[in-house]
Amino acid sequence: MGRIKTKKIKAFTEELVRTHGDKFKEDYNSNKGIIEEVADIPSKKMRNIIAGYVTRLTKTRKDL
Repeated sequence: MGRIKTKKIKAFTEELVRTHGDKFKEDYNSNKGIIEEVADIPSKKMRNIIAGYVTRLTKTRKDL
């Protein structure tokens, strides 16, 4: 099992994927860099959580 994401994290991540979805890849490290450029995230931990969720969403979106 994984950690549960808060509503704010999910909403912000889904907004990022909706607006910049073509930039994100299935690679976690590249998504961290893209999030650095696209959004102003105050903490490294929050950026990493969002990058992980973006990676998960892009992988599941490719499968559909």
